[in-house]
Amino acid sequence: MTDVLTEFKAMQRKMWAHFAPLEALTTPPAARLVRFAGIRTGMRVLDVACGTGVVAVTAARLGANVTALDLSPDLLARARENAALAAVQVDWHEGDAEALPFGDEAFDAVVSQFGHMFAPRPEVVTGQMLRVLRPGGTIAFSTWPPELFTARIFALVGRSLPPPPPGVSPPPQWGDPRIVAERLGAAVSGLSFDRARMNAPALSPAHIRAAFERTSGPVIHLVQVLEKDDPAKLVAFRRDLDALVAEYLEDNVVRQDFLMSRAIKV
Repeated sequence: MTDVLTEFKAMQRKMWAHFAPLEALTTPPAARLVRFAGIRTGMRVLDVACGTGVVAVTAARLGANVTALDLSPDLLARARENAALAAVQVDWHEGDAEALPFGDEAFDAVVSQFGHMFAPRPEVVTGQMLRVLRPGGTIAFSTWPPELFTARIFALVGRSLPPPPPGVSPPPQWGDPRIVAERLGAAVSGLSFDRARMNAPALSPAHIRAAFERTSGPVIHLVQVLEKDDPAKLVAFRRDLDALVAEYLEDNVVRQDFLMSRAIKV
């Protein structure tokens, strides 16, 4: 891995350390993903880029034997707290989704909720997730479609920052079924998709923007950069973000639709 990619991942580790307050929003979608993946008692399950462990804990409460990995030690600390409160056992690992520290064909299911999509090289993370999955096992993940709310925020942030290093793909590409099919390719069969909605309560667009500035890694990074280098551009970004949020805000709820993908390893 190049020094540039190493630095990029170090920045990701730092940016996403503040995500924990959003776990209340991602908890209901975690149950949707676990059900969509067909996780059952006794299955060996790997949760990639597990964050605060909402998917891992949900699967463990069903009786699965769960292993979970994340790049952020801060989020893993919260994940361990969640597992302890739920009185379940999960094998937690700090590590890189592009270099999974597990043996070949070690799991019956490999899942990821809004996580593996941030690995910079899709071909690498896809290869790793499929490598550790047994033939006949299920790979399933939730991602943000590029044309909808959350991915549009990432695009808005990206327009105000320098481009990422060469070879780093935009995370919302994982929300395009055509691209998902291309990336999984002939390694899987029975690829299927479903859509669901995550609702975020909000009194106003400014409330959502403030929450993003406290918890969303890319937004936190952008605000830090613009506060120092271009305050006028920061004012414009906040105005544009408020306008974007307003498109999806109704009755004090911001709708965030997501895509779920599922396939069987051949």
